[in-house]
Amino acid sequence: MVFLLWLTTLVTFIVIQLPPGDYASTLLNRLEAAGHFVDAETRQQIQREFGLDQPMHVRYIKWITNASKGNFGYSFDWKRPVADLIGQRLALTITISLCTLIITYLIAVPIGIYSATHQYSFADYMFTTWGFLGLAIPNFMLALALLFFSLKYLGVNLSGLFSREFLDAPWSAAKLLDMLKHMPIPVLVVATGGSAGLIRVLRGTLLDELEKQYVITARSKGLPEITLLFRYPVRICLNPIVSSLAWLFPHLISGGTITAIVLGLPTAGPLMLRALLTQDTYLASSILLFLTTLTLLGTMISDILLVVVDPRIRMERSTS
Repeated sequence: MVFLLWLTTLVTFIVIQLPPGDYASTLLNRLEAAGHFVDAETRQQIQREFGLDQPMHVRYIKWITNASKGNFGYSFDWKRPVADLIGQRLALTITISLCTLIITYLIAVPIGIYSATHQYSFADYMFTTWGFLGLAIPNFMLALALLFFSLKYLGVNLSGLFSREFLDAPWSAAKLLDMLKHMPIPVLVVATGGSAGLIRVLRGTLLDELEKQYVITARSKGLPEITLLFRYPVRICLNPIVSSLAWLFPHLISGGTITAIVLGLPTAGPLMLRALLTQDTYLASSILLFLTTLTLLGTMISDILLVVVDPRIRMERSTS
């Protein structure tokens, strides 16, 4: 994990700087667009100020050394330490992501099991239709529709995570309640697409397991249907669901960027997009570092849960 984390930081640091120019070029273009003349000496001075006159490998070694000590550098665009920017948004991002993850599994697992055990029933057709719609409709379009109907018919603006009076207010019980009031829309929007995909996976896998010989044998020996279902086929079918934890954590952050922009959410996705567009190297690299860490942690957690859920993995490890 440590080696992969280091390799990812190296690759992302290089890739971010592959486009021509740098943040100094972006800043100079803004100044020239505003009608300010910038001579060559001023250009060099701006590059020295941001440390962009140094070679790439020197800047990388300096950044990764400081990052290992908890100092992720200084944001060129925001004029603030990267740790402050990420810490401010990462807590909100993780809160929304965890709530979305819980809602996704609470929706997907029961519906997937019911659809597989009641194949071709009216409810199965209804859930299948809902699943295809959830996969087909982009999350940002669903977010726009929910915002429109809530504002037009309910008179409530649910964009953002806080009302205007709580944007810069310190944390309190009132601010927490206000955040909880705004959270259902982003959580439901992001969970819709994820749960729709998991329903299809679980339904298809469970249908395949229910036709296998061990299920037929257990049923012929008189094992109760509920006991049979949850002791064997469901546990095996949870393998792809548990394995999805490896990519689900970073996907909830980076995959919902457009939705976060539409809803005006102060999360890590829009911050990363702005950092990439402005070539704010240290900020973009630090966010991608955290996304990589989440991916590796998700992989480790999913591997541990697979051993807990599937006894066959424990048997293979013990025999080997």
